[in-house]
Amino acid sequence: MANIILLGPPGAGKGTQAKRLQDARGMVQLSTGDMLREARTSGTDMGRKVAKVLDEGGLVTDDIVIGLIAEKLETTGHGGFIFDGFPRTLKQADALGALLAEKGLTLDAVIELVVDDTALVGRIVKRADEARAAGQPVRRDDTPEVFEVRLREYYKNTAPLIGYYWAKGDLVQLDGMGEMQAVADAIAAVLDKA
Repeated sequence: MANIILLGPPGAGKGTQAKRLQDARGMVQLSTGDMLREARTSGTDMGRKVAKVLDEGGLVTDDIVIGLIAEKLETTGHGGFIFDGFPRTLKQADALGALLAEKGLTLDAVIELVVDDTALVGRIVKRADEARAAGQPVRRDDTPEVFEVRLREYYKNTAPLIGYYWAKGDLVQLDGMGEMQAVADAIAAVLDKA
């Protein structure tokens, strides 16, 4: 049972690889976006806090996100956790470390999917084109302009985590531009060593 963070810019394949880990190893993906949507309709105290903030158009605080993660760590049986989309800042990384220690859990690896930004924009455009061709809705953030804003935001806020986890000896960098199965195999090799 391993607990990992998947790092990488939007479109790097974190969600795809997290799904593979869920299926292959019984790990639980903790995606902050999914947790916020779920909490909003849960009827719990935390869910009501989330709904109030979102309904007022506010930003969800670190304390709320940490509270949601703490709830999940307590209530979910698992073969390990995959933190996807969290932490996003150094403050959140410190809070996650403290929360895991409090729960008697460890962080076994931080896996950064390293990608080429230009190729990544091409990947997003291709994903949008494929959705259109299949008659499926196109994600509103799958345009080059919106994606580039998200990419800049990632590098501004989240990229410092790379140095943070490298200094702790937790960071493993993998080529995120490879074939899906090759990336999955590389992640599996990291987990098998953890």
